[in-house]
Amino acid sequence: MSDFSMNIDADGVAVITWDTVGKSMNVMNQQGFDDLDKLIDEVLSNDAIKGAVITSGKDGSFAGGMDLNIISKMKEMAGDDPAKGLFEGLMNTHAMLRKIERAGMEPKTNKGGKPIAAALPGTALGIGFEIPLACHRIFAADNPKAKIGLPEIMVGIFPGMGGTTRVTRLLGAMGASPFLLEGKLSNPQKAKSAGLIHEVVPADELLAKAKEWVLSEPKIVKPWDEKGYKMPGGAPYHPAGFMTFVGASAMVNGNTKGVYPAAKALLSSVYEGAMVDFDTAIKIEARWFTNVLMNPSSSNMIRSLFINKEALEKGAVRPADVDDQKVTKVGVMGAGMMGAGIALVSAMAGIEVVLIDQKQDAADKGKAYVESYLDKGISRKKTTPEKKDQVLGLITATTDYDALKGADLIVEAVFEDPAIKAEVTKNVEAVVGEDCIFATNTSTLPITDLAKASKRPEQFIGIHFFSPVEKMMLVEIIKGKETGDRAVAKALDFVRQIKKTPIVVNDARFFYANRCIIPYINEGIRMVAEGVEPALIENAAKLVGMPLGPLQLVDETSIDLGVKIAKATRAAMGDAYPDGAVDDVLFWMADEGRLGRKSNSGFYTYDAKGKRGLLWEGLSAKYPVADDQPDLQTVQHRLLFAQTLEAVRALEDGVLMDIREGDVGAILGWGFAPWSGGPLSWLDMIGAPYAAEVCDQLTAEFGDRFSCPDLLRDMADKNQSFYGRFGGEKKAA
Repeated sequence: MSDFSMNIDADGVAVITWDTVGKSMNVMNQQGFDDLDKLIDEVLSNDAIKGAVITSGKDGSFAGGMDLNIISKMKEMAGDDPAKGLFEGLMNTHAMLRKIERAGMEPKTNKGGKPIAAALPGTALGIGFEIPLACHRIFAADNPKAKIGLPEIMVGIFPGMGGTTRVTRLLGAMGASPFLLEGKLSNPQKAKSAGLIHEVVPADELLAKAKEWVLSEPKIVKPWDEKGYKMPGGAPYHPAGFMTFVGASAMVNGNTKGVYPAAKALLSSVYEGAMVDFDTAIKIEARWFTNVLMNPSSSNMIRSLFINKEALEKGAVRPADVDDQKVTKVGVMGAGMMGAGIALVSAMAGIEVVLIDQKQDAADKGKAYVESYLDKGISRKKTTPEKKDQVLGLITATTDYDALKGADLIVEAVFEDPAIKAEVTKNVEAVVGEDCIFATNTSTLPITDLAKASKRPEQFIGIHFFSPVEKMMLVEIIKGKETGDRAVAKALDFVRQIKKTPIVVNDARFFYANRCIIPYINEGIRMVAEGVEPALIENAAKLVGMPLGPLQLVDETSIDLGVKIAKATRAAMGDAYPDGAVDDVLFWMADEGRLGRKSNSGFYTYDAKGKRGLLWEGLSAKYPVADDQPDLQTVQHRLLFAQTLEAVRALEDGVLMDIREGDVGAILGWGFAPWSGGPLSWLDMIGAPYAAEVCDQLTAEFGDRFSCPDLLRDMADKNQSFYGRFGGEKKAA
């Protein structure tokens, strides 16, 4: 069954309706392109047809873009010579869109042709906007919830089916940059103001207005097909255009640090395409798009950030035989920043919240945090006073445990002290019903040990939120040894309710995220003690795609927290504790009163308002910079392997049960080089044999913390990849 159908009305206007079978929003696939192409051929060849309108059969949307599963596999599907296959496939798509755009006009005179309009009921993204851009006029329903634009850059690619070339020629390089390089999306009114679409009309008049325009015998030639066309703002060889492109190149490299290939390829496509005619420009665009698709970064980003992320959000790892565990009332124990954030996201999702603290003032302060957040949202027009009243009305701030009666989930977020957590657990279980699930929000304390305070350990689970809760998308769910499937299902359903992305891991010290991020921080601090230039450490991290260098990250999370974790870890591990050299630096910093951003002093300097400045010069007095500095790659390998080897060990130990969670959790939890697709995808990218070789080199020079895990060694010997061996799903027992 085709996703496209056509109906010719009595006035001779063909209405082509896109309605993807089995999807709530249209997505494009190869069959869709073929079917649309045939319908366009019929429009242009049938003398009874005066023109056409392309619209959607979906209520409130036009299209969500390409099927990302197809994009991620395009290279595999392209044959023995994938670059050639990809390029030819892209040029076939360009030819189809160009056929819409030229619409049968005479090549030399631009005379004739049939008008083709796009009628967008709502959201139009990616190819769902590139098709309208090829049409002669774009009508959009006045739907303020609709999003229009080209977000491809966010998934590691760029608009490679004409969107880059058309938007640049429409708006000029400067005007196009927010929509191409940032993936900016706009509602219909803002899209019209920007010049992306032509008309915004009432939804019930959308099709009629589009048909009326088609029948008006309009001029349909595009500006870039007119003789004497000049790009707005100037082409690269124009004085104004030259300055634009110089600035754009600096901006792109400054923002991406050179590790995101799509942004650089997009800019190259725009720059080169601006110096030639349109048909040559789309050929250039196709070549650069092929270049990006051939780079494993694009397929890895799509796989991790969209396909796998979406699968986890839809319950890929949820116990299948447990009924719906939707949360109706949640008790949040502790109204500090973490508890207040949990209360906020819960109430925003429509869940009744009881926010409890020892003192009423503290509970009220937690609720005030929610109110302040909502007030900021109102001032930025992100929410409304009505929504604020609704959210605050769902939160009861109190000291009274009896208010927890009827709660089906408890999230404990009190101080990281096992004794305090145990007392809260017992007090809560004395009040709540026997079916209530108890979750502890902890970043380091073993769940199995904390569950000993519970009368119902099978209903006890860990839910590790990342701070600030309202901004961070990842939630780590931790199964204790006795945690049952209903508790897992409850935690997953709750996390999905509050629109976060969950991963489920087994219990172990530091769980998964902190297990990987602490070695990254420690490796950076260890290098300071060795005399490595701190600026080299920080910039090496950023140049390989980490959002923060390890020294800045420890400043953000606070140095005294690092000291606290170090002391607890040393107490637990005894003689096996590996990080004494790190402690020397951390403890000295803490003794100096340099606790990070919260004290306006840490590895970096800060002004009175808390704005971060330069690296603190006092470091070099205590830890002089060595005359011989390591090369950039060595520093980067130390920082990346410190994290990725822990991810492998977590999989090896059974803490990670699904490699998709390992990659998605790393990117969303601590920002592991998103361009790579995550630590396991990165190891696949460089290859297990090379990774094992680097491990051996690092071990010989820097110690056993870099020793190659048995799993990785076995994969290297067999030349396997993680996604080849584990298929993106659960590890074999």
